[in-house]
Amino acid sequence: MSELEVDTGDSVRPGKPVIVDRYTVGARINHWITAISLVLLALSGLALFSPSLYFLTGMFGGGQWTRALHPWIGVVLFFSFMGLFFRFFRLNLWKRTDSVWLTRLRDVLAGDEGKLPEVGKYNAGQKMVFWSMSILILVLIVSGLVSWDEYFASYFSIEQRRIAVLVHSGAAIAAICVWIVHVYAGIWVRGTISAMTRGQVTGGWAWRHHRKWLKDLVTTTKH
Repeated sequence: MSELEVDTGDSVRPGKPVIVDRYTVGARINHWITAISLVLLALSGLALFSPSLYFLTGMFGGGQWTRALHPWIGVVLFFSFMGLFFRFFRLNLWKRTDSVWLTRLRDVLAGDEGKLPEVGKYNAGQKMVFWSMSILILVLIVSGLVSWDEYFASYFSIEQRRIAVLVHSGAAIAAICVWIVHVYAGIWVRGTISAMTRGQVTGGWAWRHHRKWLKDLVTTTKH
């Protein structure tokens, strides 16, 4: 199965400038539900993590509501991310060119993409974010369920629940760090944000950042 067969929403629209459809409406809605859930989960989790951040509970109606809502937001995040995972995991499978891309990270940071191998819809950095979040969200949901006393306290020992809370906190901090990198990269690479708001990028953007993806789209369109 080729990359283009996985995401049928991708297409090229001739014009001045050329417009490339990168994400369908469904994919964008799925993405923003995941993003909003992750932010709410981070804020409510931080409020419960430290007394110095307790003031954040005011966003959720107080401490009791924060404690009650936090795990349910986690459930929403898990199922929403599952939608993204099954939609995009094939496009994020690692390839030899991704390893080459990583060895030339200095050129990436310098913006000299002419020295980089041509990549498909996602480059190595984006793939690393995808798989990191996939693993971390799985760890978060499992550890979260173990420590969800209201429904699962009788299934696990106190020691197991304590370990789960520790693992959950560590995974949450790691997920927040990965999210910050993801957001920064989206802002740093001009034109990326429009892909997840309007679902489109210019042909010039696609040619510069994801040349193989654009070439494959043009070839498919011609046929």
